Amino acid sequence: MSASDRVLFDAPGPRARRRIRIATALSVLVIAGLIALGVHQFARHGQLDHARWQPFEQWPYQRFLLRGLVKTLKAAGMAALLALPSGALLALGRLSPHRVLRVAAGGFVELFRSVPLLLVLYVFLMGIPRAGYTFPVFWELVIPIVLCTSALFAEIFRAGVLALDRGQSEAGQALGLRRRQVMWLVVLPQAVRLVVPTLVSQLVSLLKDTTLGYVVSYGELLNEGKVLGSYTHDFLQSYLTVTVIYVVVNAVLSQLAEALERRGRRRPKAGAAGVGTLVPEPRGELNAEMLHGG
Repeated sequence: MSASDRVLFDAPGPRARRRIRIATALSVLVIAGLIALGVHQFARHGQLDHARWQPFEQWPYQRFLLRGLVKTLKAAGMAALLALPSGALLALGRLSPHRVLRVAAGGFVELFRSVPLLLVLYVFLMGIPRAGYTFPVFWELVIPIVLCTSALFAEIFRAGVLALDRGQSEAGQALGLRRRQVMWLVVLPQAVRLVVPTLVSQLVSLLKDTTLGYVVSYGELLNEGKVLGSYTHDFLQSYLTVTVIYVVVNAVLSQLAEALERRGRRRPKAGAAGVGTLVPEPRGELNAEMLHGG
């Protein structure tokens, strides 16, 4: 376990590691058995026959699904682009010394953490249009995802900030930096590096949230898979193909998270908590040695 992980989690002892290995082995055996049973049942009922999969080898069908994938990535990318900075600002608002800002940010976060995304989608689909406001289909999906996900990102960023050693903030203030400068130049960069794996995991969830696009008739990947299944009458093959695409995309995101985490471990270390950091130097006398308290 890395130093960054130890800030958020306690390292398991020998007994705990042994129990984890046993539970993992049993889980793998159970999952493998269920997969083998499912494959056997599919083959028994002819669902694995080549004739049923042949349509999905043709370019028109593949292009149809790729169009849905592009729409999914477009919606997820735009939602992430808006939700990440919004979450960071909400986290800073919750940590603000100003009561009004802190209460407003906290109220927003708690509201959209509690309300289901599907309910927010229905509000944008049926509630807001009755008030005379309408959005394009794309934004009817993206805006609710941004509202709910930014609240989750806010808590992730806030947890990262609170996990840092207080000595980092105190060292910046001792150098004469304002509170805002300490937060932006010293604390926030380290907090982001701490929570990168969690952020990427939440991005995977955000990608899966786009499957609710059927509510607003947005042609994302799963919706296009359903349409294709209705056309070919091979729903199982269509949904399995869509599943494989989602698994590949999520695997790429997971590899990205691991690459970012490895890159963060190669950075220089700073702080009593053992968290690596790259601190910008607003003045010539600000350096890593001073941030260590030297």
